[in-house]
Formats: sequence, structure tokens, C-alpha cells
Amino acid sequence: MGRSRIAPVAATEDVLVRLGQHIATARMRREWRQADLAQKAGIHTNTLRKVESGAPGTAMGAYAAALWALGLLEHLTEVARPDRDAEGETLATARLGERARTSTALDDDF
Repeated sequence: MGRSRIAPVAATEDVLVRLGQHIATARMRREWRQADLAQKAGIHTNTLRKVESGAPGTAMGAYAAALWALGLLEHLTEVARPDRDAEGETLATARLGERARTSTALDDDF
């Protein structure tokens, strides 16, 4: 429906790179070194480097830890909010009145 025609891997990599850049910008605005943020987030400096570069194999928890240390974690809850999922809402509305399972009448025929 409203999805981009970019291959899923390329689209996710682009989003992670932008997220990493945002984290790096927030760190630099605070005049923190990577070692400072890594320590505050409880992650290794190499992991923070991967987060800031948007490495797709880096655990989501590392991104969340960096956001927490920066005081930005609450913004992560905005991702995939059900009230912003227009496609899912449309599909759910279309199913209203439909039974989740069809009933199977018992047969006395042995």
C-alpha cells in the first residue's frame, strides 16, 4: 500500500544509518566522547561505534541503551504505535463482524 519499493534490506539499512547519525549528533551536542556515552549506556565502545554507523547486526538493545543514556528513550515508544498503523487499522476494521474461527457443528454420524 504505502510502502516504498526499495528492497527491505536497503530500506532497513538506511533507517539504521539515520538513527545512528541521530544518536551521534545527540552525543556530540552534549560534548560527550564515544567512551562517555558507551559507559553511561553500559555498552562497549565498539558497540557504540556500530550503533552510530547503523550496523544492521547490532542488537536493538544497544540502540535503546544509547537512547536511554541520552535521555531520548521515550521517543522509541513512538515506533510502530498502533494508532499510527493505518494499514493495520484498515485491515482490522474490514474484519469486524467476521468470526475468527468457523464453527464446526458436531456430527452424530459414527
